[in-house]
Formats: sequence, C-alpha cells, structure tokens
Amino acid sequence: MTATLQLRHARVRYGPLEALHGITLAAAGPGLTVLLGRNGSGRTTALRALAGTVPLSGGAVVWDGVDVTRVPAFERARRGLCLVPERRAVFGSLTVRENLELAAPAYDSALAAYPQLEPLLARRAGTLSGGEQRMLALSRALLARARVVLVDEPAQGMSPTVAARTYELLGSLDACVVMAEQRLPPVPHGRPALVYELRRGAVVFGGEAGEFQGRQAADRRRRRPGPSPSG
Repeated sequence: MTATLQLRHARVRYGPLEALHGITLAAAGPGLTVLLGRNGSGRTTALRALAGTVPLSGGAVVWDGVDVTRVPAFERARRGLCLVPERRAVFGSLTVRENLELAAPAYDSALAAYPQLEPLLARRAGTLSGGEQRMLALSRALLARARVVLVDEPAQGMSPTVAARTYELLGSLDACVVMAEQRLPPVPHGRPALVYELRRGAVVFGGEAGEFQGRQAADRRRRRPGPSPSG
C-alpha cells in the first residue's frame, strides 16, 4: 500500500496541555485506516491535524510525499480532502436539499445511499435527529468524491442497520478513508485496513486490522479465569 497521508512526529498543544506527543502514522489510499481510542486518547486531534483544522506545534503532515503542514484547511479541502467532524457537520439553518446541493447539484446517489433522507429534503438540517444529521453529513462527503475522507465516529446515533450500511459505503470508496472510532468497526473483506490505537496522545499499536483483532483475542484468553481448584 502506498502511503497517501501521514503524520510524522506530530505534536499538538491546547494551551499548556499537549494532546499529541510526537505521533507517527500513515493512511493508505485507496484503503481504510482506523484511529482507535477512548475519549481523550488523541484520535480526534489526530484527525483534525490531518485536516489542518488544528495547527501542529511540532512534526509534519505529509500528503503524497509533499509537506502540507502549513497548507490551510480550506486549501487541503480544495485539493480533495473532506473532513466530517463529530459535531457541526451540517449547515443547520439550511434544508437537507440545500445541504446536498452545496456538495453537488445532482444528489441522486446520496439518496440512493441513504433513502431515509428523501422525505426530509424540505426539513432544516438543524431539526434532524443526531443519526439523520450523520447520514446527511456523510452523504455530502460521498457526493464530494474526495481523494481523502476523514470521519469522526461515522455511525454515531445511527441504528445498527444504518450503521452497517455506513461502514459498507465508506469501505467501498475509492479514496483514502480515515475513521476515528472507540471500537474497531466492521472491516470490508478484501480491503486493506490499518489500525492505530492511541492512548493519552501516543500510538500504542500500529498494524493490520487482522493483527489487532488477533491481539485482542489473545488478551481476552489471558484474562479468562482458569478452572477453580476442586475441594
């Protein structure tokens, strides 16, 4: 796999607190990369650093071999990067139709991906439920045909059926897809997938999804209590 987007020894500070402690990771395209971690682990900050919405205090962001650390977020978007943040991912004062039309004049493919949006086209996006807003935000990302798609918790607020559809859609994109998640989502069969686990702003695991799943299974076996001694 060819690395498309990288963080190299990246550091991010929020005032006196350092959120990323010199992490290095690479996301390949087309393919799926998952940034795993609990709240406060740094996964969302890493996603924002890749998008350019938070500045680095050290290290670099490299895209297709070119240092883009000082390239602003709007210019990265112009070059084909699409960020779907966890919050405020849609224009709440606009209707669903207007949100879609901002991404592409023809949005039939978005409604094919999420038919639940069709009866909501005249509704203002700010009145939708959390799951409906996620569908709308992801529909806009699908319409953008971006080279890089960065998504923070894509299935948040969705029903299990819609969440499964969402992971299927993201896994089938001909793009470099990076997701920030608390747990490993379903990985499409036959698609390359990388996993980076973050804890307290540092990478504690980096490798193939199958390797991560194997490590999890081994940890569960080690924690399983043995047979109690017979009296």
